[in-house]
Amino acid sequence: MLYRLARPALFALDPERMHGLALAALRAMPRRPAALRGPLETTVAGLIFPNPVGMAAGFDKDGEVPDALLGQGFGFVEVGSITPRPQPGNPKPRLFRLPEDGAVINRMGFNNGGAAAAAARLAARARSGIVGINIGANKDSADRIADYVQMTRVMAPLASYLAVNISSPNTPGLRALQDEGALAGLLDAVLEARGESGPPVFLKVAPDLATADIDAIARIALERQLGALIVSNTTIARPPLRSRHAIETGGLSGAPLAPLALERLRDFRKATGGALPLIGVGGIATADDAWQRIRAGASLVQLYSAMVYEGPGIARRMVRGLEALMRQDGFASVAEAVGSE
Repeated sequence: MLYRLARPALFALDPERMHGLALAALRAMPRRPAALRGPLETTVAGLIFPNPVGMAAGFDKDGEVPDALLGQGFGFVEVGSITPRPQPGNPKPRLFRLPEDGAVINRMGFNNGGAAAAAARLAARARSGIVGINIGANKDSADRIADYVQMTRVMAPLASYLAVNISSPNTPGLRALQDEGALAGLLDAVLEARGESGPPVFLKVAPDLATADIDAIARIALERQLGALIVSNTTIARPPLRSRHAIETGGLSGAPLAPLALERLRDFRKATGGALPLIGVGGIATADDAWQRIRAGASLVQLYSAMVYEGPGIARRMVRGLEALMRQDGFASVAEAVGSE
């Protein structure tokens, strides 16, 4: 309620400035414990998640507030994307709210302070709760696979899981790593750098994929025994939008992404035969949205854009709603409901 009262004033600010204020507010909050295990507890890739609602990468790019986010009721938090060297990202303005559409367009370009600063920050935390680290490559890198290998070696000791991000539309050429040959080489290099005792590796894919791409990615992920696929990143497609910012280039997230992200989730569920955990992302704003993704095959869900519009209380509201939906539909656990549609 407080957030909704404050939202008009906050939305008068530049979106990137508002984001900075949100991070500052979370840093200033009294420390709250991470979510406790409860009815929604579920296990994915050997990790026990107290609930399946996660914060997606992009909000906490530099690993500044993972524990504060866990204290807001999220079952897990994914920080990043982090690159080996600091980089400023693309020219501003590069972040646009589309309130008429419940959407966001961004062309941030992996802006972050680099691996060394993030690693020092993450090493200093108490390491409670599940915190994944989303890794990327520098825009001007001559060898992007080498960047991912370096990031794996630096971040593996600090991560509950590593998320390999090759699906951002805002780093030119990055999505080419989703091609079959490039992807196999990249994952082999990352898994070797991680070693036998490292954290599970997740792969984040784009929603803008052809059927052949989906089948190839699913096959490679299964062969490499990845921990999960994160489906999906933002889209470069433009469904009908009402906002004046609809013409901006970049990745579209929020409500208009939901139908495409749901379709891709179902596609990957079919392509993997349910043998690989999936994480549903894109346009999830309510417990009903999250429950639909779980019933469609997602073991976990993530959100980000919805928090822009609904505020930090969204995680607890979604968890309460999911508990009610699980009871209503007669399931004893999240795992039992996965793929049951």
